[in-house]
Amino acid sequence: MKYTIEPSQKSTIKITITFDKKEWDEANMKAYQQTKGKYFVNGFRKGKAPKHVIELNYGKGVFYEDALNNLYTEHYYDIIEKEKENYTVVGQPELSVDDINDNGAVLVATAPVKPDVNLGAYTGINIQKVEYNVKDEDVEAELKRLQERNSRLVAVEDRVAENGDTATIDFSGSVNGEKFQGGTSENYPLVLGSGSFIPGFEEQVVGMKVGEEKDVLVKFPDDYQAEELKGKDAVFAVKLNKLEKKELPEINDEFIKDAAGAESVEAYKAQTRERLEKQAKDKGNGETENNIVKAITENATVEIPDAMIENQMDQMVQNAEYRLGMQYGGMKLADYLKYMGSNLHDFREGYRNQAADMVKSQLVIDKIIRTENIKAEDAEIDAKLEEFAKAANKSLEEYKKDVNDSQREYIANDIVINKLFDFLKANNNLTANEEKPAKKTAKKTVKAEDGEAKPAAKKTTKKTEGETKPAAKKTTKKAAPKAE
Repeated sequence: MKYTIEPSQKSTIKITITFDKKEWDEANMKAYQQTKGKYFVNGFRKGKAPKHVIELNYGKGVFYEDALNNLYTEHYYDIIEKEKENYTVVGQPELSVDDINDNGAVLVATAPVKPDVNLGAYTGINIQKVEYNVKDEDVEAELKRLQERNSRLVAVEDRVAENGDTATIDFSGSVNGEKFQGGTSENYPLVLGSGSFIPGFEEQVVGMKVGEEKDVLVKFPDDYQAEELKGKDAVFAVKLNKLEKKELPEINDEFIKDAAGAESVEAYKAQTRERLEKQAKDKGNGETENNIVKAITENATVEIPDAMIENQMDQMVQNAEYRLGMQYGGMKLADYLKYMGSNLHDFREGYRNQAADMVKSQLVIDKIIRTENIKAEDAEIDAKLEEFAKAANKSLEEYKKDVNDSQREYIANDIVINKLFDFLKANNNLTANEEKPAKKTAKKTVKAEDGEAKPAAKKTTKKTEGETKPAAKKTTKKAAPKAE
């Protein structure tokens, strides 16, 4: 077997593999031995017909395909291993036959490879440095959230329902006098003023007394997700079973000790400020590093093979399905997409541009690391391991016994990336922005709506089998949100 490799278009290589007559005859004989049992020839028991007889009955090239598949499997991956210093194959090859006859065969494998990057400027660039500050009101907001988490509901019997109360209600909805599926519930806890039910519902529960029954008149939104309820006038027979209000604990040292384990309110505030400042610094660093990567990536050019983008898209879809299952109790992506009126193809395609950007950024980062010869020294890896060993109350040597090669490589990669960004920050012009409030950023989540036909407006929870939810606003049928 002989082979040649030459670069081809769009970051691929063309591997031409030539097999001589002896190799080709042996491959055909092997294919005959493997497949002879599936050919029927008159006068012979199945699997007993000689090779030349089968070829006379089924054609000279009857074993060619299997012979080529065997040769490909036996030799292609060995070639890739031999050439790994020169090329990094990143996907499956496209195969074609350049020549085939009694005297041999020529197989061509066109494989996508990791492309080279033409780096533009990656030093001396003006890049925005992001910083966030922590204000007294941020600390107070955390204290308020702690107080809210430790609130309790107490029964209210001496007044009518008000916004902010939790009203436990029975309701039964009907349109034109006919009840609709999922429009009935008992002892449902509704926080009045939360906007969780369709417009007009909660406002009409306000003012009711415990034990009171009332017809609530509402109209389903025109963009409501249940087709049969869009724009329809509905009547909900409502009974107020119980009314509760939120009672907040007094903020004092005793409360803080019980709720947060801090010695005093002031100690809790100090701890909270320290935590928020660390979060703000980490957030600012992360956004600054993203700005750096974006700037140096825009300056670079690279021809990315489709296989790398497709692989990244597959990984992103898998991550989305994993997060969806974790967030919604094992919910399947296929079920979610069906509920959202989307499909796997469109959902996956929604990641294409993001996947291409991610692949390009990684290629650029890898090229800079190689260009600047950024490495993790053994002493640096051991220093990290020593930190972990101390945290585990072990000696370094004892701790290293449980560290395998993949874990050590992970630590090394982390060190390299940190050194890379230290280099990029030191060699570019970071211009600080005006400090921003250190607000929490909303997490991107895959939203799936509750299945119950509650007159709900915005609240999105897990779908329940067999139920529908008359949400006031449609929850995106045009494009399913990504689980990031």
